[in-house]
Amino acid sequence: MRIYTGNIQTSPHECFKPAQSMSFPSNKHLTDDMHSTCADAATMRKARFWNRIARKYAADPIPDMAGYETSLQRTRGLLSTEHNVLEIGCGTGTTALHLAASTGCFLATDISAEMIAIAKEKLASQPTPQLSFALADADLPMSGSATYDRVLAFNILHLVSDLDQTLAKAAQALRPGGLFISKTACIAEMNPLIQHLALPLMRVIGKAPLIVQCLNETQLRAALTRQGLQIVSVERHGTKKKDFRVFIIASKPLATDPS
Repeated sequence: MRIYTGNIQTSPHECFKPAQSMSFPSNKHLTDDMHSTCADAATMRKARFWNRIARKYAADPIPDMAGYETSLQRTRGLLSTEHNVLEIGCGTGTTALHLAASTGCFLATDISAEMIAIAKEKLASQPTPQLSFALADADLPMSGSATYDRVLAFNILHLVSDLDQTLAKAAQALRPGGLFISKTACIAEMNPLIQHLALPLMRVIGKAPLIVQCLNETQLRAALTRQGLQIVSVERHGTKKKDFRVFIIASKPLATDPS
């Protein structure tokens, strides 16, 4: 279980123009600067954990390869070579490398510079013209409106600080009719000892990040609905015992004619 995440800084390809700053609700420059400073500090704290474990994370095998392949196949069937795609929390880029060829342009982001470095190493050995990698915090997704046909969030939503904010930014980034495709570990559905004992102990010894949300499927569906996204499908792709990862496809409604 990845316990992650992914402000856009650079992109090796010019498929998209990353946002260079984030906007905040206050119109006072001082307040904006304070928000920005706090966001930067939080991002640095989160990045340190993933930078430290990146190489080990990259070397760990996928525990349920059959389930992973099912999720890949399902997602690939929802992509086309005309689509602009954003992935938040891409980790070391394995999923992006599998999917990018089925898209027109694919930007994969992560908070960890080490994760992105590994992803770029993989890309160098497996050139994929559609694909680019960039640093980004999933708690502060790329700003902009109606830019992407698909936004992907695999094994990341339980790791963001503010789920509603992340989903609101994702919905904003989607074009009308676009899809938000996610797969999330539902820790609240696991043995309660994991939530109340194992995770706190793992944080103390540096084996888990500070932020891990203990969500269930009902909470995820409700969070998506709160942001105006319509649930299309809810699936479980695991092949080993009970599957605690929920795969959800949600759509951004088409704009309605005011007349």
